[in-house]
Amino acid sequence: MKIAISTTGNTLDAAIDPRFGRAARFLIYDLDDKTFTLVENEQNLNAAQGAGIQAAKIIADNEAKAIISGQCGPKAFKILSAAGITIYPCDAGSVAEAIELYTAGALQPAKDATVEGHWV
Repeated sequence: MKIAISTTGNTLDAAIDPRFGRAARFLIYDLDDKTFTLVENEQNLNAAQGAGIQAAKIIADNEAKAIISGQCGPKAFKILSAAGITIYPCDAGSVAEAIELYTAGALQPAKDATVEGHWV
């Protein structure tokens, strides 16, 4: 199973990016073989709107079943939920720590968006 983590860096030691839609990139971690790939989110960093929706599409296209991030807005939450992707808010210091918390069952899935939309 694959999980995605919003991150500012390129390694497991990198910090989690607290933003979802405007995260610098996503680390897609394969829990089965303990490998990862990086997916850039550059096109959404300065998007006027729709960054969360486009980021959600990136996560779905990479077949992740969960996303670990700091915040998730209402539109992205709706898209991710409809795709069967569980959102886990997390304030861990690093991607590796977030993966540890996830595999230990210490993260709670979000029941709703964790921030308000920008265009409400």
